[in-house]
Amino acid sequence: MEWDILVDGYNVIKNNEMFRPLERKHLAEARNLLIRQLKNRYRHTCHQVIVVFDGDRASEQVSYDDHIRIIYSQHGETADSVIVRLAAEARKTGRHVKMYSDDGEVRANVVEQQGDVHTTRQLIAQFNAAPRDVAQRSSYRQAMRRLYGIDPAYKPDDEQDDMPHHAHHRRKGKSSRHHHYKY
Repeated sequence: MEWDILVDGYNVIKNNEMFRPLERKHLAEARNLLIRQLKNRYRHTCHQVIVVFDGDRASEQVSYDDHIRIIYSQHGETADSVIVRLAAEARKTGRHVKMYSDDGEVRANVVEQQGDVHTTRQLIAQFNAAPRDVAQRSSYRQAMRRLYGIDPAYKPDDEQDDMPHHAHHRRKGKSSRHHHYKY
């Protein structure tokens, strides 16, 4: 499913530790970091990603950085109102919307347009997460290591009740890799 991913740019920057040090020094650097993070997170997806910032020019400014659409609202219009307008336009064309902001009013307005709303913290968690396929492979490998008793950090008593019945029997005997030979 394709989504329109709408990001309340300054709201993300102001509400997350990843951006605050840069925001205090140089707001343009914080914006650039956010855009780089969005590019990295969504580079292999078919989603349309739009980050919206409050602007001060006579007309709305739109640019692109790779596949990220960057919008600065016009003077007198908030980024929030642009986000709500984009959510309404997406709904009319049948596209699904995910919006990231901690602003209660914009969240309520996007929900009215049947969009999904998420916190800026959820967006940051996605920036720091492994790609889905890597996370699935890692989870599978960890489960197999536990199942076969080769995970050094795993303690068998941790999940005894969660393991399949046949797995309990495998753990009772010592594994051949644990034998110490004297030479």
